Amino acid sequence: MPVTYSNYLKLDQVLSAQQPLSEGPEHDEMLFIIIHQVYELWFKQVLHELDYLQQRLANNDTPRALHTLRRILTILKTMVAQIDILETMTPLEFLSFRHRLESASGFQSYQFRELEFVLGHKRHSILLHYPEETTARCRLEIRYQQSTLWDAFLRYLAVNGYEVPPELLARDVSQPVEPSPAVQKILIEVYRNNPDLIQVCERLVDFDEGVQEWRYRHIKMVERTIGTKQGTGGSAGVKYLQTTLLKPIFPDLWAIRTEL
Repeated sequence: MPVTYSNYLKLDQVLSAQQPLSEGPEHDEMLFIIIHQVYELWFKQVLHELDYLQQRLANNDTPRALHTLRRILTILKTMVAQIDILETMTPLEFLSFRHRLESASGFQSYQFRELEFVLGHKRHSILLHYPEETTARCRLEIRYQQSTLWDAFLRYLAVNGYEVPPELLARDVSQPVEPSPAVQKILIEVYRNNPDLIQVCERLVDFDEGVQEWRYRHIKMVERTIGTKQGTGGSAGVKYLQTTLLKPIFPDLWAIRTEL
């Protein structure tokens, strides 16, 4: 069979993956499904790009690292903009099918948990939410033991001649990323003397800010739709989401701002 637009993109599978559960079905359930499926596709692409970014940093390939960061930032902008579409759905329109979701919740997105792990926000307790030997559990276990983007950046600094403490280069990568005064001292030197590396640092700050913006818009969208009600699947909803705000991914890059 020759390659066609349809079979290359697997459109039969993709376009048959929207299966509303409500009676009728309710008009807005289709939008709800498609938006979240698209988010999962973007999560997949961002993970793909972050893995590539770590490779570029490992090879000290600054131009390609910057190019990859620009792509990730553009994807983030698209992800934030999609919330505008979801906010066209009123609370009553969501409530018309919400009960059909039963225990399903966005908190169960294992790809989003993978993103958190890649970015250094690791918690072993997250693994316990996914049954052993499932795809989700296996993928998260691998990510849990892998280096984070910040670890790749520290090695990148070392390759470029900066004396990153050995204990940080050999740290237990299953633990969350913590601020380091020693790294902050190095970053201040970078900002004062190395224009090329400054660009990488600033794009990482852009990325950090973009993730925080997505979290904020997501929280306000949930609050706008269900207020302070309990989230789907028994989650804490807005109250939990609010605890994730204003937590930087790369705290050292923010800490040095008052020292420059």
